[in-house]
Amino acid sequence: MFEWFMNLDTWVQALIAGLFTWFVTALGASLVFFFKNIHKNILGMMYGLASGVMVAASFWSLLAPGIEIAEEQGRIAWLVAAIGFGLGGLFLFGADKLIPHIHFGKQHTKEGVPTKLKRTILLVFSITLHNIPEGLAIGVAFGAIGFLSGSVEVATISAIALAIGIGIQNFPEGAAVSIPLSNEKMGRKKAFFLGQASAIVEPIAAVIGAILVNSMQVILPYALAFAAGAMIYVVVEELIPEAQENADSGTHYAVFGFMIGFIIMMILDVALG
Repeated sequence: MFEWFMNLDTWVQALIAGLFTWFVTALGASLVFFFKNIHKNILGMMYGLASGVMVAASFWSLLAPGIEIAEEQGRIAWLVAAIGFGLGGLFLFGADKLIPHIHFGKQHTKEGVPTKLKRTILLVFSITLHNIPEGLAIGVAFGAIGFLSGSVEVATISAIALAIGIGIQNFPEGAAVSIPLSNEKMGRKKAFFLGQASAIVEPIAAVIGAILVNSMQVILPYALAFAAGAMIYVVVEELIPEAQENADSGTHYAVFGFMIGFIIMMILDVALG
């Protein structure tokens, strides 16, 4: 089975990995059929776990390989990483200002260009925005397989570990989207549909990322750092504030959720990659 997967084109591998993370999101969103509410401490821990996974993945799965490839290409590795990382954050900042959406949380602050779209759609747009860098991260990780030192098998396992890590954090994330939406005066079926639909962008972004780095190999280290910067932007701008806001017994639940997520992703990447 693994050999069959390794023989596929990298963009097909990225597509399969992206579909996996979308499927796990749908599984998490399906919890809306079994639970009416999520305790705020649990919700805070969920967001914290997602943050921890993304921070760990940003370094071990993206920045570190990007620095390694930049060094092999004879570039100034720290400069390449800094440029790519900064551009990733600026990309998400620009998307925040252009794409209409509304954040979860008490303030429900609207961002992006003015629109008359329904509030629930704007909420889904918000979660979709931060699924884009996750999809890109998967795509560039698979696109980098042939350019990392060491065996192709190890590099493939490392990319798979990244997809598994993102899938793990997508499960509670799917629930954290769909269950609150079910309390927005909509049925559970619609809440599930919107919750899972927020992650459909991941396989699309994964394919785009893999194709880009394969067709323009010179951008690979920049692309890896770019995906890392975009993910960190999402963590700091949205996930951590949500984690702290939703933990009503102090921020301890959010902190321990972050630490658990970080440990899980670190183990996956270091042990498997």
